[in-house]
Amino acid sequence: MKEKLKDREVLLVKEKDSNKLQAVTGLNEDGTPSTVKPEQKNEPDFLKIDKHGDALENFMSNFLSQCKDPTHFHFFKVPLNALGNVVDVLSDMLKDPENPSNKKFIDEIRVLPEAFAKKPYEAIDESRIDWSQFEKLGITKDMIDKNSLDKMLNWQKTPVLLPIKAEIGDTVIRTDARLSLREAEDGKLGLVVHAVRKEPQLDGYVYGTRLSEEDKQNLRQTGQAGRLVEIEPAKGQKMQAFLSVDKLTNELVAVRADRIKIPDEIKGVALNEQQKKDLSEGKAVYLEGMTSKNGKEFNATVRIDADKRSLEFKFDNANKLSQERQQQDKQTQSHPQEQKFRIPAKLLGVELSKEQQQSLRENKTIYVTGMLDKKGEPFNAYIKVNAEKEKLDFFKWNPDRAKKQGAEVTPDNNSKAQVAVNSEGKTNEATKKNEEPLKQGQTQPTEKQQQKQEEKKVVKSRGMKF
Repeated sequence: MKEKLKDREVLLVKEKDSNKLQAVTGLNEDGTPSTVKPEQKNEPDFLKIDKHGDALENFMSNFLSQCKDPTHFHFFKVPLNALGNVVDVLSDMLKDPENPSNKKFIDEIRVLPEAFAKKPYEAIDESRIDWSQFEKLGITKDMIDKNSLDKMLNWQKTPVLLPIKAEIGDTVIRTDARLSLREAEDGKLGLVVHAVRKEPQLDGYVYGTRLSEEDKQNLRQTGQAGRLVEIEPAKGQKMQAFLSVDKLTNELVAVRADRIKIPDEIKGVALNEQQKKDLSEGKAVYLEGMTSKNGKEFNATVRIDADKRSLEFKFDNANKLSQERQQQDKQTQSHPQEQKFRIPAKLLGVELSKEQQQSLRENKTIYVTGMLDKKGEPFNAYIKVNAEKEKLDFFKWNPDRAKKQGAEVTPDNNSKAQVAVNSEGKTNEATKKNEEPLKQGQTQPTEKQQQKQEEKKVVKSRGMKF
């Protein structure tokens, strides 16, 4: 047993602005190291490094491909059987790392992630940034917060949208955009603007290739192509790539497949060969029994997101992916309107329960209370899918019951007038001069509202202004 311990090591990590050492256990879903205190009681959770194995190489490859800011973490490799002593000594040395004797020991046990990269990783030196490029777009250095700057220095896009103002001749263009930095062939650092698009540009050539109709449908519905796409960004440079939609800008983002390393396990769940193969081909995999940071188990559909360059988790613990597809197929066969109309999860400020959503899918009527129109006034209504017009209809009475009784079914005029006036700006002879929102149940202005309008007419006829 002692001989085995001599051949095994533990990976310690500290954050950039801290000297607190933690023992690495794996990777979080965002690519950052998951850790525990480097104490003997936590030994079963440690990421064990066998001198003759590839655990360290696999960890570092995944860390580099998934972590947005690799330079924020500093790693050290120490013997498992001497962990307690080394942690105490190293903690003291890190307080004075430039001391020659301390530096020598620290460098000996330091692990550099870039040593495991296919090409050396190097963060951007802030001094290389030409801020005048930003100023031409109306962006000052003060507008870039620390988080956004760190992302840009690590070759990432800003995590938030920034207001851009560009002047082209006499024309001023305003839009929101994410920003990133890219290095040209001559080594010069340039600013890249990722402007917001109304929708993903899926027609024509995308990275030198044309997308299939299935690709387009997948990108619109899930934000992912669902397979590896052969792209040709430059003539004669064909490559397999993951393709995703940037959810903030609707920009299409591609990343070479060989730049993404598929992990052996995700959140404590070991992947079998078929699951690894599916992920490497851009497909989604449903995993059960994963463990979150707070120790709770969860299930999710997992796939590679090219924009994040990491795993994307879609949380739906009710059904497995295959079950979801089977259910969708059944619904499509039974209710073809589902192909055209998507049932919302939230309607005018009210969260619809799963039972209510399912009822709408099955062409049943639901009753919803507490909805708000655009003026903030509450109203209640029976709701049913209008498959022909691909929308939801609002009713005062239950349309299913009214049909059984032979009555004529029409949308609820009670709610219809309120919503039409308050939310859609429509008027009739009774409401066109009314400036106040209708209350629940109103179809025309009250006597008090009409009196107020008459008073304003008298004032206006006398030429008085306020």
